[in-house]
Amino acid sequence: MKVLLTGGAGFIGSHIADHLLAAGHDVTIIDNLSSGRLSNMPEGVKFHEMDIRSDDVAELWAQEKFDTMVHFAAQINVRSSVEDPKNDADINIIGILNLLEAGRRHGLKRVVFAGSGGAAFDDNVPFPTPETQPALPMSQYGIAKITSEHYLRMYRAAYGINYTVMRIGNAYGPRQNPHGEAGVFAIFSVKMLAGETPAINGTGLQTRDYVFCEDLARLCVLALENMNDRIYHAGTSRETNVVELYETIRKEVGADIEAEFQPAKAGEVMRSCLDCSRAKEELGWEAQVMLEEGVAKTVDFFRRRKDNPDAR
Repeated sequence: MKVLLTGGAGFIGSHIADHLLAAGHDVTIIDNLSSGRLSNMPEGVKFHEMDIRSDDVAELWAQEKFDTMVHFAAQINVRSSVEDPKNDADINIIGILNLLEAGRRHGLKRVVFAGSGGAAFDDNVPFPTPETQPALPMSQYGIAKITSEHYLRMYRAAYGINYTVMRIGNAYGPRQNPHGEAGVFAIFSVKMLAGETPAINGTGLQTRDYVFCEDLARLCVLALENMNDRIYHAGTSRETNVVELYETIRKEVGADIEAEFQPAKAGEVMRSCLDCSRAKEELGWEAQVMLEEGVAKTVDFFRRRKDNPDAR
């Protein structure tokens, strides 16, 4: 397949690039490098520094005739979406519309979209939460992601563009961005390795379904090979609270640092855990990397990056 990968210089996107290349696909990345890094990308991809909202997207598509899009570029910070919802909607809604419009005019046949399982629901749902549960997001970020799902459904009906949505839990792993507030694994790891004190928002008893980046990359390739206009939850179906996560990372780092507790942030749910049985039944996928192994790999990466800023 001739794949346009958006956000491929970023955390999850760069791992997807690795797996797409390994599967034999022709991969072109567009990324505005607002949070991505050139060093994250593997050799063998084509790269254009480009914003997904740019008119240049249509020109590139007209030249390259991509038949496939893997869309992972996004504004990913729930708290930022609450503070600046217009910016969130501009990137996460206008961005996908710009891509879909360019694609439908120039041969786009299939899309894999990075949705959000962690932000799709409120706390009044069954846990683990299945795809059949009606979405009720509690943040502007979550609303934008669900809105994008509706656009994909509409473009399938109107233009015949197939799609798969990966509703991702809380992703973590090597290459995660430790800056800002959207990557707790990276933030905790980097701060502890530097001897600094990380902050926990709220009680720390809020739970998340943490899923390792390599597992998500495997699911993405399976989704491309089994395109079926479906939504798949992508997690481990296990809940871990933030205090438990903090202690697991602290043990791996070997740090003796107590966390600092801060007030809870607006827009965040108390629990999140995804039922991922549909992906197992229909695609043969399930998460393979459990928390302790994933923490070890993540901490090892940030240790290496201390010595080599371009480590992959």
